[in-house]
Amino acid sequence: MSGFNSKCTEIGSNDFLVSKTDLKGKITYCNQIFMKVAGYKEEELLGKPHNIVRHPDVPRIVFKLLWNRVQNGEEIFAFVKNKTHDGGYYWVYANVTPSIDDRGNIVGYYSVRRKVNEKNLHLVEDLYEKLIREEARGGMEASQKYLNNLLNEKGVTYDEFIASIQG
Repeated sequence: MSGFNSKCTEIGSNDFLVSKTDLKGKITYCNQIFMKVAGYKEEELLGKPHNIVRHPDVPRIVFKLLWNRVQNGEEIFAFVKNKTHDGGYYWVYANVTPSIDDRGNIVGYYSVRRKVNEKNLHLVEDLYEKLIREEARGGMEASQKYLNNLLNEKGVTYDEFIASIQG
């Protein structure tokens, strides 16, 4: 994976990293645990694009799937490697949902992230390396095709696959 600082920030099994964004992905709220793990102060995060913590080891296709789902009013679970302020990283199992107002309109997005199942993390890392190689070779279409073929081979949906890794 990428040449970032190899320092991995630990997340406790009872920790929940929470953030909210507006429709454009700018952070409107973040909890103390998120700030602590990411290594940022609140004023460094509020109003900034959530991709401030995006790590290049996560394939673009994962974020495309995420945005497609939440913009359609659906939740999604995904494994995400984020970068810390000091160049380190941390892995999370993320649940991202749209925030809906009283009229049923999407007004933002809400993400709750927790510790990944470390015994299966190698499966995610291997998959993401392959997806990134496919993206470099043929763009997101190639990455999407690779992921779809994998899911078809296993006879599972994306959601079932991700849930099976987290356990």
